[in-house]
Amino acid sequence: MDIITDNFETKQGTGWLIAAGVGAELLHKWYDIGYNIQLSENKIEISGRMTDDIAGEEMIEYKLFAAQAGLVFGVNLIGSYLALDLGPQLQYNSKLELTNDTQEGYFINGYDGLEATDISDINRFNVNGMAGVTATFGRFRIRGQYIYGLMNSFDKLNDKNLVAGSTMKFKGNINMMTLSAFFIF
Repeated sequence: MDIITDNFETKQGTGWLIAAGVGAELLHKWYDIGYNIQLSENKIEISGRMTDDIAGEEMIEYKLFAAQAGLVFGVNLIGSYLALDLGPQLQYNSKLELTNDTQEGYFINGYDGLEATDISDINRFNVNGMAGVTATFGRFRIRGQYIYGLMNSFDKLNDKNLVAGSTMKFKGNINMMTLSAFFIF
């Protein structure tokens, strides 16, 4: 997971994902349809420093818990064995939570006086676009997806006037790459 932004220097992180879904194979059609629910927790790092007046470079690690529900439209490329997946997802996520409490007083690089906790309260809802590939082997499926947040996750920070005297706007879009395995019942 990463957040694509010009406001902060970020470093993508990893996490876990649990998913469940229901689908329908439409006989004699070139497509399938289904829906899935995913729970995930991912980490991301943002460049910061220990004190406001001393330059430094230390990555501040955050975690983000998310629940996603989405439609999956599968375009069958090779029968029911290989499909191109496309679809929208609705996402509800937590705030950005620091993984290390000792970094609460750290400052975000590129800003005077912007603390690590100041950017925690991001937008909780998002609409995502998803594209991926699913391979089916009997009762087992492997799915790789790219998920892109269509809404500005940092928009809520703009209401807080975090950078005094600045007209700068915070903007960031969540993006994720997932790899999951499914058992078909």
